[in-house]
Amino acid sequence: MPDSSFRVGGFVPFTSIDYPGELAAVVFCQGCPWRCHYCHNRHLLPANGHELLNWRKILEALEQRRGYIDAVVFSGGEPLAQAALERAISSVKDLGFKVGLHTAGCYPQRLKKLLPLLNWVGLDIKQLPNHYATITGIAGSGEQAWQSLEFLVEAGTPLQVRTTCFPGIPDDHLKDLTRQLAEMGVCDHRIQEYRAP
Repeated sequence: MPDSSFRVGGFVPFTSIDYPGELAAVVFCQGCPWRCHYCHNRHLLPANGHELLNWRKILEALEQRRGYIDAVVFSGGEPLAQAALERAISSVKDLGFKVGLHTAGCYPQRLKKLLPLLNWVGLDIKQLPNHYATITGIAGSGEQAWQSLEFLVEAGTPLQVRTTCFPGIPDDHLKDLTRQLAEMGVCDHRIQEYRAP
């Protein structure tokens, strides 16, 4: 039975760019604990959005997409902010889809618990750990994100790390960040161009 408490703020039934090498649908989860100043999905930040979509109907739509897409990506907002995510992922896997996750790494222990269910993860690493609060507005957020990275690397989960090169990030920070990621064993690090929201 689908979990009716799962809060969905958006749905894209087809994409070729959100899960490397796979055709996918994207479920945008409502809610995020961080307030990054360059966020492009600000309508997804509140825990309860004004126009939530019906999760049961999305599952019905996904069932009809079997044979046309290979995977479903949970994005956000921050998907791990919702306790109902695990049941939502299980419902998608029951339909035969691979599961991808876009996360900022806000909840490392929740991520660790879900790793056996995930086929691929796109993780945002925004800065060096001790400079995170200047972006997220939340003390300790850097430690959370980098611990999530450690769990993913240790588990061997297929992983893409993304960093947004926003105005004001010092070149030496970006170089140090890139070096540290390589030393941890991250093979796929994408530096994204900043776009003003």
